[in-house]
Amino acid sequence: MAEKIKKATAASTKASKPSGAKKTVAPAESQNHAPAVPVERVAELAHRFWRERGGHHGHHNEDWLRAEQELRGKAS
Repeated sequence: MAEKIKKATAASTKASKPSGAKKTVAPAESQNHAPAVPVERVAELAHRFWRERGGHHGHHNEDWLRAEQELRGKAS
């Protein structure tokens, strides 16, 4: 009996995980209805900002937030 419960739980856990879904930042339902932005695009733009600053470390959070804000501004 316990074996059947374990198998059923494992099967339902696997089925509930989304597969192939693209990650996005800020779904439209949150943060004042800001449009969703793909994480890949934010990462690319944040990396560009980092390179423009000369590749100096220590400001990655600012680069990321700036990239999100810029992309959301373009999307709206």
